[in-house]
This record gives sequence, C-alpha cells and structure tokens, in this order.
Amino acid sequence: MMKFAWDNYKRYAWGENELRPLSRNGNDGRTFGGLRGASIVDSLDTLYIMGLGEEYQEAKEWVENNLNLNVGGEASLFEVNIRYVGGLLSAYYLTGEEVFKRKVVELGRNLLPAFNTPTGIPHGVVILAGSGLSDWSSGGDLGRSSVLAEFGTLHLEFVHLSELTNDSIYTEKVMNIRKHLNQLDKPRGLYPNALNPVSGNWEQHYVSIGALGDSFYEYLIKSYLMSDRTDEVAKRMYYAALEAIENNLVQRSPGGLIYVAEWRGGILDHRMGHLACFSGGMIGIGAEHGSPETRQHQLDLAANITHTCHESYRRTPTKLGPEVFRFDDGAEATAPRVNERHYILRPEVVESYMYMWRLTHDPKYREWGWEALEALERHCRLATGYSGIIDVYGHIIQHDNLQQSFFLAETLKYLYLLFSDDDLLPLKDWVFNTEAHPLPVIPRNCSQERGHRPNWTH
Repeated sequence: MMKFAWDNYKRYAWGENELRPLSRNGNDGRTFGGLRGASIVDSLDTLYIMGLGEEYQEAKEWVENNLNLNVGGEASLFEVNIRYVGGLLSAYYLTGEEVFKRKVVELGRNLLPAFNTPTGIPHGVVILAGSGLSDWSSGGDLGRSSVLAEFGTLHLEFVHLSELTNDSIYTEKVMNIRKHLNQLDKPRGLYPNALNPVSGNWEQHYVSIGALGDSFYEYLIKSYLMSDRTDEVAKRMYYAALEAIENNLVQRSPGGLIYVAEWRGGILDHRMGHLACFSGGMIGIGAEHGSPETRQHQLDLAANITHTCHESYRRTPTKLGPEVFRFDDGAEATAPRVNERHYILRPEVVESYMYMWRLTHDPKYREWGWEALEALERHCRLATGYSGIIDVYGHIIQHDNLQQSFFLAETLKYLYLLFSDDDLLPLKDWVFNTEAHPLPVIPRNCSQERGHRPNWTH
C-alpha cells in the first residue's frame, strides 16, 4: 500500500505537498506557507522503517536538493512542526544522516518568531522567512485566538531541538507555555480550546479532546514518557486533566458504548470526532504510569473507547468511520448529519488499535485493523493513488480527490506496526509525535550531561 501510494505521488505530484489522484496532479494547499514536499518529509521514516530503500533514497535526495525553508507565506506553526520538524527529526534519529539535522535546525530557528507575544503563547501562524511575524490568524470565533491543540503540541519536537542544538531556547519556549497554563483557572479542571495570546486568558469555554484540543493531552503523557519518566510536571498535568475528562466528559450511551463528549460552557454535546479516537491509545499508554489502583480502570477505559471507535466503523456500509459520530436523538456511534459523514484517510482509530495491541496482545485489535485495511483497499484505492471518501454511508462511493500526507506518515505506519513485532520501534524507547514520527526517549542522565548523549541512530 505504501509503495503504491508513493509511486503515484511520485508519478503525478512529485515535489508538491500532496497527490490529487483523480485529477492526477499535486495539491499545494496554503497550510505550509510555501513549503513544499510535505508528503516526502512525512514519508521519510515510514519508507525507512518498511525497508523501502530506493524510495527512501529518492526522498532523502529531494530533501537535500529541493527543500527550501526560506519561504514567505503564512504557515501553520502546528502543521509545520508536527509534519516537517517531526518528520526531519525522526529521519535523523533513525538514519543518522546529517542533512536531516541541518534542515531541522534551520527550520526550528525559523519558527521562533511565532512566540513573540506578550504572554509567550505563540501565534498560530508564522512567516518562515523575513520577520517571521504574521497578522492574526483569520476567520471564525477562533480568529484571534491561539488553539490549545496547536500551542500545546510543540513540546516533544522543541525539547529535541534543544537536544540537537545544545540551545535551551526551544525548551524554554515550551516550558513557558506550560507555566502559563498552570497559572490559569480551569473550569472544572478542564482546558478550554482557545486562549488569547495577548491577554493570556481563555477565550471561551469549549472543551474537546477531538479537534482543537486533542494532541495537547497526548503531549502531556508523551512528554513524561520521552523524559524517561522524569518530567513530573507533565505527569501531574496529564493525570489531573484525565480525571477532569472522566468526571465531566466520559459518558455511556443508552446502548452501553463509552464515549467522550464535548463540553460547551457546561452543556454537553454528545458527539465524538474521529480525531478523538486517538484517546484510546493515549489512555492505554498512560495507564501503567499512574497510581497502581487506577491502572486497570484506565486500561478498561482505553479499551472501551477503542471499542466505541471500532463501532463507528462497523456501523457503516463501507466499514470506514465518519468524521463525527453522535449519541443523541437516537444516534449510536453514527453520523446522522450529511456534512459529518466523510472519511479523509485519518489514522486515529488504527493508531489506538496499534497501541492496544502492543499493551494487551488481544487478537481482536489486529482483526479490527485488518477490517480497516480491507475497507481502505476496497473504497479508497484508485488506479492513481488513495483518496478519502465523501460519505461512508453511501452505496455509491464518491472520492474527495486527496491523498493526505498523514495517510503516508500515520495511517499506513500504524497499520504496519500493528502487524509487526513489538521490537520494531519498541514503546519503551520511542515516543510517536502526533504525526506518528518516532522520537527517541531521552535517557535521564542525558539531560544533565549534555556532552554525553547516546547514539540513537542505527
């Protein structure tokens, strides 16, 4: 599947950000501010892990010769960080190739102006060349806000940038974000999704572990794990947030499905996004590091949420899950609203299958992963690549004409790892960023003795 997706990207969209398989051309998008080759950078580690050596070499040569980091458009700090910084860091740690280190250090420097705000909470948008500062991000109620899942999803990559450069500025930037969050009042212990980077206050009380919130929570537990379990502040923040989520958001449907609702100023919205389905895996990997008496409870919660997400797939004719599924007005893990029925090759459900397989070795997770893989092959594979679909409940399949870069970085990597031995990227040694780029755990003596770092590359 990876080779087929890659070959078609190379044939029709080489150097562009993503492949449009129906129109057989490339999609540049505006998310990356003029950066190109998102599918190449996102694929480096997947190609390497899968042993696709020739394709990896092509990708590496493109990065060396064609990846221009001095571009003048408005880029999403979050997207550039998770895809480009994460992808380049991971490629460097896996291969030891200096070109990846050189590029990621240059890119990291270009992101720093985003933090030039009165609070140090970064803007969502940065210009990678020139002043680096952009006007306010535009559009909607969140237009003047910084988004929790964006400014809260920098920690893993920025700590590694400090490790690589011997420059503490990157770690200082993300520690300052954490310090600011710890000073704020949180409604019922919950973190709202939007913060004003000038005043430093919450903008509204909308809470979600799906879109706008998701990876903030993921990066708390992963920061603790990546620090070789020394980052006690991250650990405390994670378990306190999880407790608030359990007390306020976790619900049981009339049919007995456990799900995580959204919270709007005290009123529950009984919906769950595909993006929130990562939380089964997150709660699973966090279970063994909390208090011993909560371990089994948290593992059960992780399994129950993963089961619910599987049900959102099982209850569609295509066996692929919708973007949003609901638990109100008679809906049970289904998407009554037409505009919430699309599937865009997202990875979160198979991500949780992979983690739950590693944690329990219950064969159902591999069976569920194989169901998803067969559905992808049946409904998303075209002659010219893979595409998302517009309605997972439709009997006539319409494609959205986009092979997302995260399909190569995440969906196919998590499926591959689900069917691989546990010693391929073992969870005790590697932490995956939110784009599935593996970053090595930093051994505890490493942070103190900066001159004596282990050799992570193989």
